[in-house]
Amino acid sequence: MSTEDSFKKSAEEAKGLPNSVTNDEKLILYGLYKQATVGDVEGSKPGIFNQTGRAKWEAWEKQRGKDKKTAMEEYIMKVESLQEKYASS
Repeated sequence: MSTEDSFKKSAEEAKGLPNSVTNDEKLILYGLYKQATVGDVEGSKPGIFNQTGRAKWEAWEKQRGKDKKTAMEEYIMKVESLQEKYASS
């Protein structure tokens, strides 16, 4: 299976992760997903009154410069580790 196919499969599997996944873990997935699908973060950082948008922007910004394939591979590994971590939940 190609990296892209594995990435798409992991993205679908991520939707089934339990609600007990922490916000920090979700933000890591978000940043890696955006880096893999869009590339480096675009636009300016949201203001202080948009905490959700700001957190997402910062998570994506942390992935800046990472190439698409690397971001996909890290996303796949993160989904797998979260599935293992929360398998007994």
